[in-house]
Amino acid sequence: MMKTSEIRKSTSSDLRNELVELKSELFKLRFQHAANGLDNPMKMKNIKKDIARIKTILRERELNGEE
Repeated sequence: MMKTSEIRKSTSSDLRNELVELKSELFKLRFQHAANGLDNPMKMKNIKKDIARIKTILRERELNGEE
């Protein structure tokens, strides 16, 4: 799980790349969960929260004109 302070230190391009990676990992976890279940279903919840944090910070930067 990423901390907000770590996310804020990253550049916007790094965050976009991380967002793509997290979305693909979430897709894989959903597929695995549907097929045979997960050992740790909380991992899906943590990834969703990380995606939300990154999207929020990217949106804040967009509104502040920091791009």
